[in-house]
Amino acid sequence: MDTTSHTLDQYKQKYESLLSVTEQQQIHLQNLHVQDNKLFIRGVAPSVDAKNRFWDELKRINPRADDITADITVDTALAPSASSGRTYKVKSGDTLSRISKEFYGDPNQYMKIFEANRDKLSNPDRIQVGQELVVP
Repeated sequence: MDTTSHTLDQYKQKYESLLSVTEQQQIHLQNLHVQDNKLFIRGVAPSVDAKNRFWDELKRINPRADDITADITVDTALAPSASSGRTYKVKSGDTLSRISKEFYGDPNQYMKIFEANRDKLSNPDRIQVGQELVVP
């Protein structure tokens, strides 16, 4: 094997702390492979702060970033529930508008709750009694 090309395992070893930061920051990896003799990482971070922590760690390991290609985007809808708000257990008769009025004083803010719970909800008009929802 050519000594200048690395295997995925070798890159994972070199960038082990970066992969740990990725996990800690709840960055969802879409790609992790070797491409053009570089480690290729593509992922979606739940916040700009998470993305910045990723880049800080990458620069700490390899300031030139000459053997890695990273594409990290931000999607705040992926924000983890612990840092993005409270949880609410759906009761009989609840609607997202009613929950929105209770938490924000405005029933028209219901889409905030819907967006924060896209992993559980496919339609803002369909919530289930007993469901735990994040209220950002």
